[in-house]
Amino acid sequence: MRRLLGLALLLATFVGCSMHVTRRAVSPSRALIVTLVPSLAADVCVLGAGARLVGVSAFSNHIACARGKPIVADASSIDAEKIVALHPDVVVGIASQARLVLSLQRVGLHVVLLKDDSYADIFADIRTLGALLGRGAAAQAVIGKLLAETAALHARTLAFKRHPSVFVVLGAEPIWTVGPSSYVSTLIRLAGGRNAVTSLAGAYAPYAGEALLALQPDVIVSDSLTHLRSVLARQPWRSLRAVRLHHVYIVHPTSILERPGPTYVEGLRWLIDRLTPLAR
Repeated sequence: MRRLLGLALLLATFVGCSMHVTRRAVSPSRALIVTLVPSLAADVCVLGAGARLVGVSAFSNHIACARGKPIVADASSIDAEKIVALHPDVVVGIASQARLVLSLQRVGLHVVLLKDDSYADIFADIRTLGALLGRGAAAQAVIGKLLAETAALHARTLAFKRHPSVFVVLGAEPIWTVGPSSYVSTLIRLAGGRNAVTSLAGAYAPYAGEALLALQPDVIVSDSLTHLRSVLARQPWRSLRAVRLHHVYIVHPTSILERPGPTYVEGLRWLIDRLTPLAR
């Protein structure tokens, strides 16, 4: 069976759409779904549709209802044959995965690609998934709860006398960071800080060491996967005031800050706790 599915995918790649997966006429309230990034799996779970999640991406194991589900994708690839074998009614990924899902589209799978760069995208994605899964009311309830929690957390920062500048490290060698258009930048603002990077080519992009030296941020935030602490004795890091003052914070788990899903409120709380001593 897997060999036949693989042959179908290979032929579809070369002869276009001559071979198709037959789509079932399924109500959204019964639709089976595959998610290609962890944040979308978290959305499905928070909507109460975890039982219909039949395939997930790598690094989704921190999401309770996604544990034990077949792994069908990672950051740079998908297992198209495995996805087809799961018979999903919809496959959901992000815009940057457009090239990866071409083989799925060629064989007739319903693929939906969502934006995930901005803060507003978090809520738009929850609404879209709610519609795809017949969980529209649940989506509105989740969004309302998230916005209420966000407002309560942001209120803690209104008395801040100063707004510390924050540099987020997504990669240490080479340096990658977040730009003003990223949802992480919005979280920094909601936490009472300000993104030290005021201009960047995209939501996430490389950053020059010389430019970082000129910024001299008050705070550096990184995840453990960058292994930032192992390079702090090197340039440009050792010449940063934030490093000398030990204002370097490693977020764990990474998902609460770097994945645009419903756990962003935990990331916001984490940021507030670290910025508060520097903002008074």
